[in-house]
Amino acid sequence: MSSESNLREKSPSESHAEVIVRMFPSDANPAGNVFGGEILKHIDMVAGIVAQRHSQSNAVTVCMDSVNFLKPVFVGNVLSLNARINYVHNSSMEIEVKAEAEDIVTGIRTVTATAFVTFVALDKNGKSMHVPKLSLKTDEDRVKFEEGKIRMEKRLQNRQK
Repeated sequence: MSSESNLREKSPSESHAEVIVRMFPSDANPAGNVFGGEILKHIDMVAGIVAQRHSQSNAVTVCMDSVNFLKPVFVGNVLSLNARINYVHNSSMEIEVKAEAEDIVTGIRTVTATAFVTFVALDKNGKSMHVPKLSLKTDEDRVKFEEGKIRMEKRLQNRQK
């Protein structure tokens, strides 16, 4: 693993990302419901932006968990995805994503999906590398970090089974 020399701590807000996409008929089944896989693609993409912003390197998805589809997304909706980094450990980063669908005619926004996505930062040789520590500036940052640490420990335990 590449060393952690000269890594400046970063706050979660420094790598936050928001992506907005319009849902089209090609994204949905014949009834007009957007495919879960299409939503997962966008969740992975916005989480990847956060991971790469934080690590300033290539980062790859290693785990998607706690994915919850709460409400349907329909053709014509605008899907807004907000992502923030919650936890880092050596080379891994946990990113939380919240997806909201907006009916742009009525302006009604509905939380439609949530997920936690884990990424690992890679150096130029494709080897895992250390990432900057998180600078926890707010109570929310500290709470999310501790919750992320617990989830990461559970993931590691599950891998050893």
